[in-house]
Amino acid sequence: MNPITNNPYRIAGILANSSEKEILKQKSRIKRFSEVGKEISSEYDFPFLDSLRRSTAIIDKAFSDIEQNQNKVAHSLFWFLNLNPIDNTAIQYLISGNEEKALEIWEKLCHEKEVNSKNYSAFNNISTLYLLGNSKEDFKRGITAKIKLIESENFKDFVHTVADETVSIDTPKQVELLIDELLALFKSKYSTSEILELFSNCNGTTQKYLSKKFTEEPVHKIETEIEQCHKKRTSNKGNGYKFGSDLYNNTKSDLRLLESIVGDGNLQYKMLADNVAKEILQCSIDYFNESQEQDKSTDYLKDAMSLLKIAESIAVNQPTQDRIKENRRTLEEMKDRELLQAIDILKSVQDAYYKACAQIDQQVSAMSRTMSYNQSINYSKVNEMKNRALDWNKVVELIKKSIPQKSVDKIRSIDNPAAIKEFKTLMDFLLPKLSFTQVNQLKYICYWKTDNTVANVELTVKSLPLWAKWAGGIAIFLLLVGLIWGEDGLGVVFGIAAFFGFMFFIAWLRSL
Repeated sequence: MNPITNNPYRIAGILANSSEKEILKQKSRIKRFSEVGKEISSEYDFPFLDSLRRSTAIIDKAFSDIEQNQNKVAHSLFWFLNLNPIDNTAIQYLISGNEEKALEIWEKLCHEKEVNSKNYSAFNNISTLYLLGNSKEDFKRGITAKIKLIESENFKDFVHTVADETVSIDTPKQVELLIDELLALFKSKYSTSEILELFSNCNGTTQKYLSKKFTEEPVHKIETEIEQCHKKRTSNKGNGYKFGSDLYNNTKSDLRLLESIVGDGNLQYKMLADNVAKEILQCSIDYFNESQEQDKSTDYLKDAMSLLKIAESIAVNQPTQDRIKENRRTLEEMKDRELLQAIDILKSVQDAYYKACAQIDQQVSAMSRTMSYNQSINYSKVNEMKNRALDWNKVVELIKKSIPQKSVDKIRSIDNPAAIKEFKTLMDFLLPKLSFTQVNQLKYICYWKTDNTVANVELTVKSLPLWAKWAGGIAIFLLLVGLIWGEDGLGVVFGIAAFFGFMFFIAWLRSL
């Protein structure tokens, strides 16, 4: 770790509690060694640490870094003190390279104990040694002990040991400085959640500062993304789907990070999450409205709906969720618009037909009450009147205009089983009322029939007038007779055909 391996006290070759006299003496010694080109070393280089390169510039900077009292305190926290025989024994083990034995000695003074006037140096030394470890558990122990020392009443003893009596002690500030130093080391090595775990044994003050440190950057990024999306959307509403998607992709990791740090009940998190959801919602609305004006394909409905689903997954506060749901219901209705309009048109035709039939039934009922006993109703004529109750040519023209091919293309892709069933039922009601020519004009609407060869043939046959069905049947019969009797039967066949042909011509004229 840089604050330890490159600590100015280590470079200077002294311990953190060295007096001013000892510091000046060491500085003079190193300068003499440097002038004659002699290699500079110290017993405090410790064999378990990386080798150290001491150039003149590095040495000068090291001594400069420990001139000020506040700097002395900051650098001492990442080095070792020798205040008593126990510290001295442990440091001798460090000099010999036996850090495990040194840990064992200091552990006896610190394990499950509070900081006091006799062990504060042990707390500092053992935490420094832990921070030189290789595992997250070692780092966690080191951080816990270090902050415990700073927040103790005996930290003033530590400060006055490494600096002088005039130094003022700002415990919260010192904790923040330590955390900043540690974060600079851990950020490139561990994830945010892992770093927070390293500090998990520390108290609320430390947790609050960590929360502030880790939330500043994501909060700023999220706010910036919202602002940029808003500007782009207002200048180009038709591209709202892309802007809303980009906003989600650019903020989702920061929102998750923020939630993991402060929790989903935090006011700042709830406000930011809602602001992201609101902007994505507005992107959906603007994109939908703009696409409608440009009369695009139905894809815009699907895209607008996907943005609403994203916004709904992010929104936290109830008013925002309610607004999203309201717009979602509107889009659902718009998605089925063509189908619902088609159903309304067909139902209006059905209602008009039933109303006309009811009027005919009323007239027939009234007539029946005035008829003598030897008179009767011609119900074949009544049924014929009902079949002609509406001007079916006008009905066909209305349906063709109200349900064009492009609407049918959209209806094909709609996933609304109940409405689709009603639509098909209404068409099944209508088709038997129409002539063969009229059915052919509306065949494009019955896509579930025309897509299937058998169903298509069935629809065509059913729409043929009765005389045409008879004509077809007789033609087939005569063809079979001709094939069976051969040339001898052709005269008879042609005679019969001529007779029925005349009769069918009369029937056709009557059907017009």
